[in-house]
Amino acid sequence: MSTIKKLLNWKVIALVISTIILGLFAVYGERLERLQRVITLYDKDKIVANFLGMRHIFNTTTIAASSQPLKLDHVEQSLPESFSFDGEDINVKTFLKQSSTTGFLVLHNGHIITEEYYLGQRASGQHMSFSMAKSFVSALFGIAMAEGHIQSIEQTVTDYVPELKGSGYDGVRIKDVLQMSSGVRFNEDYGDYNSDINRFSRTVAFGQPLDEFVKTLEREREPGTYHHYVSIDTQVLGMVLTRATGKTLSAYLQEKIWQPLGMEFAADWITDDTGMELALGGLNVSLRDYARFGQLYLQQGQVNGQQLVPAQWVIDSTSADAPHVMPGENNPASDSVHGYGYQWWIPLHTHNVFQAQGIYSQYMRIDREANSVIVKTSANYLYNDKSHQWSAKHNALMDAINAHLILHAH
Repeated sequence: MSTIKKLLNWKVIALVISTIILGLFAVYGERLERLQRVITLYDKDKIVANFLGMRHIFNTTTIAASSQPLKLDHVEQSLPESFSFDGEDINVKTFLKQSSTTGFLVLHNGHIITEEYYLGQRASGQHMSFSMAKSFVSALFGIAMAEGHIQSIEQTVTDYVPELKGSGYDGVRIKDVLQMSSGVRFNEDYGDYNSDINRFSRTVAFGQPLDEFVKTLEREREPGTYHHYVSIDTQVLGMVLTRATGKTLSAYLQEKIWQPLGMEFAADWITDDTGMELALGGLNVSLRDYARFGQLYLQQGQVNGQQLVPAQWVIDSTSADAPHVMPGENNPASDSVHGYGYQWWIPLHTHNVFQAQGIYSQYMRIDREANSVIVKTSANYLYNDKSHQWSAKHNALMDAINAHLILHAH
């Protein structure tokens, strides 16, 4: 073959390869770009912009602001300047900076006593909820029960989502899923390419159906016997809700909570390409509206004389009622020292306290005795550095604030 023919053949091959690559980008370009954003989601130089702007990365549905926003008054009140941890006094302002706080708000007796924004965040800005979204899903579940869409938490998830038959969720009680005790195996090893968490991350990145991923999980333990935190359990609750109500989670949240509670700003909920919400952690909400939701639970689900979430559901969902979900440092039937209700945490060594929390230092704590709600959003790029003991320090900070409020209330 002559040199000219060889060159022509290589040009043809190069043209074919280029055409294939361009075709792939034309079809999958948006998904490939989304995958790249997911891979760099927590990078130090990108994490703040990502957490404040998830709607620019993923598909989302919008929950409109209420037509009658619930006013939150500001009242001057002191807060502790430092808190104690492991015998050391830590300055609050310093800690907020070290943990890359984007928003910090404290409600006491229904009034804002501090509201601070950092790293470019503002009052109207949204922030990714991560697992704090689970507690919103729990509220919707209680409402759906009261409205008769769901008959009992003693029913199984497959009563409402029959396509999960044959999966790890086949025949599992709704209550066990609410309490993160489904018995489903879930590998959260980020270093294992084929782990469940990495497979799930790729599903989210490519916008593929979240429902299909759920079907791939298998049984590990007898349901209702061991508390193992599996975020996909909340995704299953979302599936049950959408089947039972006939509405999307976003539409139901808009109708049952956002509008009547008087949420001041719009929220966005991440979805897959089919429109199903990322129930386990995809809500993006303003700091004040996180606080309004916390205040709703502090008031036993009631606002302005209207019972939005059944009072008994609030009590039940923020209580631990079985040995495997009780708080305790040596609970052999739990992988956490903290207790667990229906998608709400019950912190160790606390009384009348419950909280929602998410990775990278997101917190919404409700303290009935202090009559307070504390909300903290963060873009903590050092979150995975265990030497910082972030969770323990955040709990110590919130304990100190509430102890101060209780002390100075009398």
